[in-house]
Amino acid sequence: MGSITKRSFKAAPWIALACLVVPMFASYFFDDMFSTLSHLFENPSLLELGWNSADYGLYTSGYSVLCVFGGLVICGMLLDKWGVRITGSLFVGMMAGGAALVAWAITSGLAPKASLKIAYIGCMLFGLGSEIAGVAVTRSIAKWFKDGPMAFAMGLQLAIARLGTAFALVISPRLVATKAPGEVYSLMETARPAFLGLGLMAAGMILWALFVAMDARFDRKDSSVASLPQNDSKPQDDNKEEQFRFSDVLGLLKNKQFIMIALLCVFFYSSIISFKKFASAILIPRFGVPVEAASWMVSMLPFSTVIFAPLFGIMVDKIGKGTRWMVAGAILALVAHVLLAFAPTGVPFYGYMSMVFLGFGYSLVPAAMWPSVPKLVPAKVLGTAYALIYWVQNLGLMLFKMFAGNILAAKSQVGAEGPSAPGAVAVEIMFVSVCVIALLLALGLRQSSARRPDLHLDSPSGK
Repeated sequence: MGSITKRSFKAAPWIALACLVVPMFASYFFDDMFSTLSHLFENPSLLELGWNSADYGLYTSGYSVLCVFGGLVICGMLLDKWGVRITGSLFVGMMAGGAALVAWAITSGLAPKASLKIAYIGCMLFGLGSEIAGVAVTRSIAKWFKDGPMAFAMGLQLAIARLGTAFALVISPRLVATKAPGEVYSLMETARPAFLGLGLMAAGMILWALFVAMDARFDRKDSSVASLPQNDSKPQDDNKEEQFRFSDVLGLLKNKQFIMIALLCVFFYSSIISFKKFASAILIPRFGVPVEAASWMVSMLPFSTVIFAPLFGIMVDKIGKGTRWMVAGAILALVAHVLLAFAPTGVPFYGYMSMVFLGFGYSLVPAAMWPSVPKLVPAKVLGTAYALIYWVQNLGLMLFKMFAGNILAAKSQVGAEGPSAPGAVAVEIMFVSVCVIALLLALGLRQSSARRPDLHLDSPSGK
């Protein structure tokens, strides 16, 4: 049993995991800080900031721009070339710097279009930094929990990170309290969630520095073990095999199962993450609930993953069947969006039910999908593989956020009283279509696993 395996049940990997989840918690919070305030942008006259729904949709799409136009793939290769400590540190810093620029833009007092441009640039930097930091975290967990409870560790990291989303969904409406009709939200009031996010990122950067020190010590100990005399030449062969070459990236693009996982990721996550960005603008008119109820309703998504993502991770570790759980999660997401689109208007029960289904799906698919990637690609290109998946994901997120914002803006022009049910239904029909494609991809992976049992996609993790 290797040194990583021996440590996987000791304290050090779990301390490392604790350091890794805090920057991700902060990232998730900042990314979703306006999700339960999105209805405010449908009436820009009430915001000193002056942004409308299309502006907000453009701002949120900025998260994915640098990721889509080559940044993620190039930086993923740098991650494999330079390692998580150097590359991760650069991009955790970029994440915090981009967030600071967004906060400054919101409070700058510039004209709406000027502040939007600066916030858009900040969101681009924040997005690339967050995604590469996420790749570094996932790759680090795969390293520290190799041959151990990897799916559980990834599920636990995902659950705690999504608490950042839950925190944002619940706390933001309280930081930006509802005003009396006709009152205007000042710049500082609008920026309160952003400043809280910056404080969380400061804590995350401190803990990231602690992880870097732990990881360096980890590698020094492994190097000293590897330098001891061996009975054969296997360690030298492994070291040679682990050297990264840029030509290895081409092999990923020829891997059919890897491509299917990447596409499943983009469509499945687009149906949830893009939805969250406009949650209050959809839930309030569809189910006739106030802002506070809508925030609690959508917060069921991340709160459910806190409980179920680690449990489903244990399930994948112990019994496998990963592609079946991907299919089940995709079906649940589809049912949820069908309810959001076509359930009777003004009945909150259907909103809560849809969030339950979506929350289960949001736990099932990632718990099975992310641990499947190390089964399909060599460890030396694992960072690049995750980066490619995130790249495709961000392409979809960028487009669907813009589509949703433009749909809502177009519908609100018909009756400029705030969130409109026709706009919400139109957006949800788009998400239903996205879920259908995600389900077809999950079924394709299930069929591929049945034909290729040697891939071990349905085997327990670590086997």
